[in-house]
Amino acid sequence: MQKLSSRLQQFRTGSPLSFRLLAYILLFSSLFTLLASGIQIYSDFRKDVSVIEERMKVVETSYSSSLSRSLWALDQKLLEIQMEGILSLPDIVQLRLRISPSSEIVMGEVPRGAPVREHSFTLVHEGDEVFKLGDMKITASLEQIYDQLQRKVLVILATQFVKTFFISILIVWIFQYFVTRHLSAMAGYARNFSLSNLNQPLELDRPDTELNRIDELSQVTEAINHMRERLQQDLEKQSRDAEQIRKLSKAIQQSPSSVIICDRQWRIEFVNQKFTQLTGYDAESMIGKHPGMLTDDPFLQRENRQLWQAIQLQVQRVGVWQGESNSIRKNGERFWEQLIVTPIKDSDGQVTNYLILGEDISIRKRYEQQLLRQANYDILTGLPNRMLALDRLKLALAQAKRENTLVGVMFLDLDNFKHINDTMGHDAGDNLLIEAARRISSALRGTSTVARLGGDEFLVVLPGLQDADSTSQVAERILQTFSSPFILGNQEVFVTTSIGIAIYPTDSDNSGTLLQHADAAMYQAKNKGKSAYERFAPEMKEVSHERLQIESRMRRALELNEFELHYQPIVQTHSGMLTGAEALLRWHNPTMGTVMPDKFIPLAEETGLIIPIGEWVLEQACACAVQWEETTGMKLGIAVNVSPRQFRDPGFVDAVLRALQSTGLEPRRLELEITERLLLDNTIETSDILTRLDQEGVRLSVDDFGTGYSALSYLKSYPFDTLKIDKAFIRDVMKEQDDAALVKAIINMAHSLGLQVIAEGVEDETQTHFLKEQGCDYSQGYFYSRPAPQLEFEDWLRSNHRAQM
Repeated sequence: MQKLSSRLQQFRTGSPLSFRLLAYILLFSSLFTLLASGIQIYSDFRKDVSVIEERMKVVETSYSSSLSRSLWALDQKLLEIQMEGILSLPDIVQLRLRISPSSEIVMGEVPRGAPVREHSFTLVHEGDEVFKLGDMKITASLEQIYDQLQRKVLVILATQFVKTFFISILIVWIFQYFVTRHLSAMAGYARNFSLSNLNQPLELDRPDTELNRIDELSQVTEAINHMRERLQQDLEKQSRDAEQIRKLSKAIQQSPSSVIICDRQWRIEFVNQKFTQLTGYDAESMIGKHPGMLTDDPFLQRENRQLWQAIQLQVQRVGVWQGESNSIRKNGERFWEQLIVTPIKDSDGQVTNYLILGEDISIRKRYEQQLLRQANYDILTGLPNRMLALDRLKLALAQAKRENTLVGVMFLDLDNFKHINDTMGHDAGDNLLIEAARRISSALRGTSTVARLGGDEFLVVLPGLQDADSTSQVAERILQTFSSPFILGNQEVFVTTSIGIAIYPTDSDNSGTLLQHADAAMYQAKNKGKSAYERFAPEMKEVSHERLQIESRMRRALELNEFELHYQPIVQTHSGMLTGAEALLRWHNPTMGTVMPDKFIPLAEETGLIIPIGEWVLEQACACAVQWEETTGMKLGIAVNVSPRQFRDPGFVDAVLRALQSTGLEPRRLELEITERLLLDNTIETSDILTRLDQEGVRLSVDDFGTGYSALSYLKSYPFDTLKIDKAFIRDVMKEQDDAALVKAIINMAHSLGLQVIAEGVEDETQTHFLKEQGCDYSQGYFYSRPAPQLEFEDWLRSNHRAQM
């Protein structure tokens, strides 16, 4: 016991934390033990009481019947024997039988002051009628249970206290061994810690195990050692501070940015070398001056004073100012400078100085101006681009709304520009755009705006108009400027323009809608025959909507299998023998019905959709020619039209070869019909494409010959096989001598160049006789058959004509 007391005293004096831990463990363990023991004792008590109560219920169940019979028979002796038997049961101390009407039998005695439990039940006789014979009350003593309960409480409390005490001592010893002694070691290390022993780390007397390396003691030890290392590094850093300050001073002095340091009254205290190089002022003459008052020019000082008042105010409010200043050098030269002005504060947050950093951004400003121009002006023509034009249009509409005037919006599109670009090359197209921009600008007054929207489209904004007729006058002047020829590559070319006009606020008060209306009017002008202008009318919206609808639905036509090929036979003129067919594209849309080729083909070329559509046509046409051979045994040629846009595609030749390879059609049975206008573009690319196709065995034909430039001199330069005379000449060949003479000349010229001739648009027998007489090789037209879908054409093949095998 003395040893235990000394151990406790050691905990109390040497390890207060351990002693408090022991006290808390004993306190809370004792409370928990009392609570748990109380619950256990009460549970046992309730269990013993329930046993007695159950025993009394069993007495009622077992004896009530026999007691009732004895009482009914008035057999007192038997009744007493039965009651003595009940009284002999454990814990039963008294029986009290009240017999109706007023007698009573009592057996046994209740101990004085003893706790008891009572149970009563009624005795009855059941016959024809139920008679109540009396009541039996059973009294059981709980004295024995309470004695056992008292002994149990003493035993449980004693054993639990001893157990709790020794477990607490064990826990405190473990805590002292594993924790507090190490905390004492840390405290001793901290007391002896100084700058002189930074090289000595803190180490604890404990095994170096994986578990020990990750616990809290290890973390604290590591933190203390890290603190020691940081202090060691700080000492080393302090030894380098003087050198670092010297380096910083040199860095500021040699900085590529100009540096000015001012005092709290904005008087210059320091300027670096870059400042003197940038401004031309020497450092000594700057000391004490205000940074905005470097020049002696009163006008410039007044200008700078306003700027620096704003700078100082913002620095005081926000803490920094950053911006651009148009500064001046000592020699009077202006330059753009990027400035950053910020306060220098001490450790208390009080401003002690002001720092001004400057950088010459004159070159950057020139680049910005150049980029700004590129962002707002068309590089080729120098005109405002779409973005700037729309801004000016919105400003013009706002001004017109204030002043109650009109604004004219003109949408211009060059006629046949695409043809010029395709045939004469992009350089010629660029020169044409430049000259067109110049001519349009020359027809306008100073307040008007002409802009290039892209491609060959131009926009003219006419602000401040008093009446709508003024737009017509301007349109006529523009058309007049296009009456003279354009000189492109030493060649005269006549190019016109179509103009659409919309008026604010008559046609719309919205800039976007005005442009749409002007665009719709422009297309109406083109439909009138080009080189014309047209004012917007409400019914034009339907035309514009239809064009947008066609383009939108055409983009999904391939995917939805809405395109179909019709085939028209090509026969030998002298014998009528079928030699091939021309594939003609048709479009059947569920909503729009059958769309004519002259409506969607130009739009497909304009949008570039002609490329995938053309590839599909090649694939389908070649596949049909192969199928005809399989079903009818006829080896027919197939002719496919090629648009200029399709021909210019870099993958055109590969697309042709893919179609031949995938379908298995012989190249000599495919004939590509190329428009005559492509021949004028006498370029290496055109020659290479035609030569490569010829080398692959593909036949080449000049389509619609006679409607364009009729450049017969170019025919000998390219490997063409066939020349097709346009139906416009065949239609009146029997009525007009000029047409007949022209057809004869074309046939003779083609034959002299080794070309075969196909006549298009043959509609009656007299035309066939004329063509036979002139030696025309092949004919095509309604006289033989109208274009028909694939299945109908196959039926026509079986029932009407022979084929050249």
